[in-house]
Amino acid sequence: MGKRRIAILGATGSIGRQALDVVSRHRDMFDVELLCANENVEQLARSAIEFDANAAVICNESKYPALAAALSGTDVKVFGGMSSVESLVQGDNIDIVLTAMVGFSGMLPTVAAIKAGKTIALANKETLVAGGDFIMDLARRYGAAILPVDSEHSAIFQCIMGAAGNGIRKILLTGSGGPFRTWEKEAIAQATSAQALRHPNWSMGAKITIDSSTLMNKGFEMIEAKWLFEMAPEDIEVVIHPESVIHSMVEYADGAVLAQMACPDMREPIQFALCFPHRLPLDSKRLDFKAMGKLTFEAPDMDKFPCLALAYEAVSRGGNIPCAMNAANEVAVAAFLKDKIHFYDIPALISKAMETVPFVAKPSLEDLVDTHEEIMKKTGERV
Repeated sequence: MGKRRIAILGATGSIGRQALDVVSRHRDMFDVELLCANENVEQLARSAIEFDANAAVICNESKYPALAAALSGTDVKVFGGMSSVESLVQGDNIDIVLTAMVGFSGMLPTVAAIKAGKTIALANKETLVAGGDFIMDLARRYGAAILPVDSEHSAIFQCIMGAAGNGIRKILLTGSGGPFRTWEKEAIAQATSAQALRHPNWSMGAKITIDSSTLMNKGFEMIEAKWLFEMAPEDIEVVIHPESVIHSMVEYADGAVLAQMACPDMREPIQFALCFPHRLPLDSKRLDFKAMGKLTFEAPDMDKFPCLALAYEAVSRGGNIPCAMNAANEVAVAAFLKDKIHFYDIPALISKAMETVPFVAKPSLEDLVDTHEEIMKKTGERV
């Protein structure tokens, strides 16, 4: 495997930090060309120095002077603002762009990287949720490969690799069920953000952890799977699997089901995407089937977790409806994290946005940006 030159967008977040951990264990195989973050100047500067990055970008331009000061005297080039990210990801010095920014903010730099024909290691699920049709058309036009980083989509991808070209009948998308899986609906209604952030199996960023608690994360992943694997939503079945050992499954025409299994560790799918098609050693915890005892499965409860049903509705309606759903969810989750709204206000705000947004059947990038901004504003007012 030749040396790969990478950019990590969202380098100080959970996925970005774990990606850098992967790189640290295989320094002879990667050159870190670009690191970017939104706010965390100190962590960004430390990582840029440690990994001898060619460039570092702080997206919040007001923090540019602080980053420039932290990296003065080094060879790291310092930039500020999202437009710098969009420009730099197109550079000839970059092979792979890991998109791990949170929310719709990851859309524009991903589009820029696709137009430059880069390989995209996709960890920003909102890009495909909000603009899947547009993004996949763009990737085909510019010959940009999109490799999934989400553990579920990496699992599906790995199962399909073992299928020798045979078509798949169904995707079985697994999920832990989040922290409120066994709670009664009345108790969930009173849940706090602190309780929602206590995920039983995974260590993730705050936004994605709340999405896991509402099952919106599974809805997002269903939409991602539709676009990545060209599947109808009705052929993507969400299965609650509390142990998080099977990361997803694929069913074939003869009834055979292939599953990808591993202990919960996001470094595995990150490393697989960055090193594809090679499998490199990883010092992760290994499955002990004798000690495991049992694996359990159940159907998701869409009455207790209506966000999942809203995701199926959004993708069924198509156009810019998923973009509106995503924008409303971003605002609602941010408000819930600040304890400004209750748990079930999240799906209520999303439903209202989906009902009221002006419908665009085949949205352009400009349409998606306009929809996102309009729904962010209106949902903020409703909050």
